[in-house]
Amino acid sequence: MADPSVAETFTRLVDIMARLRAPGGCPWDREQTHESLRPYLLEETYEVLEALDGGEPTAIRDELGDLLLQVVFHAQLAADADRFTIADVTRAITDKLVRRHPHVFGDVQVRDASDVVRNWTRIKGEERRASGADADTFAGVPVALPALARAQRLGERAAHVGLDWPDAAGVLGKLHEETRELETAVAGGNGEAIEHELGDVLLTLVNLARHLGFHAELALQGANARFVSRVRHLEAATRAHGKCLSDLRPDEIDRLWQDAKTALSGAPTGPESDREV
Repeated sequence: MADPSVAETFTRLVDIMARLRAPGGCPWDREQTHESLRPYLLEETYEVLEALDGGEPTAIRDELGDLLLQVVFHAQLAADADRFTIADVTRAITDKLVRRHPHVFGDVQVRDASDVVRNWTRIKGEERRASGADADTFAGVPVALPALARAQRLGERAAHVGLDWPDAAGVLGKLHEETRELETAVAGGNGEAIEHELGDVLLTLVNLARHLGFHAELALQGANARFVSRVRHLEAATRAHGKCLSDLRPDEIDRLWQDAKTALSGAPTGPESDREV
């Protein structure tokens, strides 16, 4: 059973937000709109992800609170316009959770998580058809998602309707094909063709990540962090000799780069690795 204080503290948050938006409340809060709050919603989402990477419970708690505030804020804007309330929001999501977990709240039997995902997808499709919403395979995948994350979601949706390779080997074959086409486009010097083929290579790499059980966005974040750490390691090494990277010959940079890879092979690849090495 949930802690009774959950309802109490959540109600207090909702009441505080309502007071901030009410006449005599906070001038800044009263001026906000759904559109003006978009950057804050996105920023708070990324701050939650960064806190999760860091793994520090207090930071995760605080960032989740900031994200929750954005949800309550948007719901209050809707309530002020007589569209819906935070109660409607929580009711909709609780009803959805019950409806999409018939193996928990009903008598449906499942064997594993794969069955759960298939049921979820089927029920979601039934809901969309019942509401008259677009039955497009990719309906509901936000256009505003980062490109790699959206590509992964699109690949997942396509796989649900049978548009997929049987295994990772098939994706690797496609990757080799797309790479050859990119090489041909580069040799031809046509900028539009190069961009087109580069996009195909990236999309295929995302599908390969999905088949291998990884998320392309997280894999690239890790690569970015490693790159930053290695460059900072190079900068520190060159500063120690009174130089900067631009003073070095290509072969010297290559040697230092290999040294950095060796020295940082056990270094973290999350937010901590962005600090000075």
